[in-house]
Amino acid sequence: MPSLQRFFTALLKPIILGLTVAAILLIFIPEFRQGSGLNVHWLQKQDNPPKRLSYHDALSRSAPAVVYIYGVSIDNPNPNSIFRGRTTERANLGSGVIMNEDGYIMTCYHVIKNTDTIFIRLQDSRTLEAQIVGFDAETDLAVLKVDADDLHVMPQVPKTGLRVGDVVMAIGNPLDLGQTITQGIVSRISRNNLANYFDFIQTDAVLHPGNSGGALVDSNGYLVGITNANFKTRGPTGSGLTTVDGINFAVPYELAKKVMEEIIVSGTVVRGQLGFTGNALIKRKGMIVTAITRGGPADDAGLKLNDVLLSINGFEIEQNDNGQALNMVSQTVPGTEITLKIERNDELITLNVIVGSSASS
Repeated sequence: MPSLQRFFTALLKPIILGLTVAAILLIFIPEFRQGSGLNVHWLQKQDNPPKRLSYHDALSRSAPAVVYIYGVSIDNPNPNSIFRGRTTERANLGSGVIMNEDGYIMTCYHVIKNTDTIFIRLQDSRTLEAQIVGFDAETDLAVLKVDADDLHVMPQVPKTGLRVGDVVMAIGNPLDLGQTITQGIVSRISRNNLANYFDFIQTDAVLHPGNSGGALVDSNGYLVGITNANFKTRGPTGSGLTTVDGINFAVPYELAKKVMEEIIVSGTVVRGQLGFTGNALIKRKGMIVTAITRGGPADDAGLKLNDVLLSINGFEIEQNDNGQALNMVSQTVPGTEITLKIERNDELITLNVIVGSSASS
């Protein structure tokens, strides 16, 4: 029995000593308690995960202002035909943007072209009949109007300050799927290789039929352009138009708003024009005149084929980009005299031209 007692006494002494040392270490050396603290810290992080990158708030402000457009065209056969009395309906599908509380909506002209009756559907499911206020075939823009209260107006700023590389989102109603949002960046702000001389926004945000007339917004939800799935770019030879994946276009907000305001006031857009066309030079500044309208302002001023236009009213024509200069002419009030500086057979010549008028109704 005494030997058994001595055995347990010898066994308990190191255990008691170990527990005592451990207690002292835990009390006086906090680092030994970090294991438990790490677990608590990890659990706290799981309860408060890092904030994710999202454009939800921006889209919550802008998406309700994009409407679905449904246009019906009724085709009446020749009354002398044996099929007289029959009609067929054709639906044009697209998108639109509510621009103000008065019910003015911007869309693309090709969406409502040759349409007899136009309906819009709001995001709150209301369906309204819309009236055509006017259109501008040059920019492929049209203005509609609806009479309704509590319209969600698209957020806008006077100057977008858009830059290449900025994140943009296209909001529209493609392929009759309901409102859809795609994301991309601004690839270019230019007009080169388009079948039109106005500046356009190029983006890789995906556009499909039905997106036309919708909104291109920035990462804060502000309108920067009106999308157009119908615009095409010129092929590598410069002739023929084609659609290329990852290359899509939108009319800049500033231009779209100007067109809308003119249409609301007068029902049409009046532009200055000189009556000639040309191609920007690739290896130097300037553009070469390729066609002149007989009896037009440029013809009356003495402009000739193959002249190299260097500047318009002191505004130099940049290498491989004559869009800004031509855009400036279009915004000049008809009847204004401007100066053309040209090069003809290595000789510099100055011509004074009276800006003509080009109206889109």
